Amino acid sequence: MNDTARPAVDVELKRLEKRIDELVSAVAQLKDENRALHQRQDALTAERATLLQKNEQVRARVEAMIGRLKAMEHAT
Repeated sequence: MNDTARPAVDVELKRLEKRIDELVSAVAQLKDENRALHQRQDALTAERATLLQKNEQVRARVEAMIGRLKAMEHAT
């Protein structure tokens, strides 16, 4: 390689190095976001399971009340 091409190669290498650093930073940020989203999804999944369980309990209680009301209605 001659001396006139050397500075152009150095400039291009610096540009590529900067771009690689930017990409590494972007990947790290995306990994952090992905981890946070997985944690949020896990929390929401657990919350959903809890709410479904509570909903089922309330449904059973309402059905029991309806049954008692019908029994009282037929008893009168």
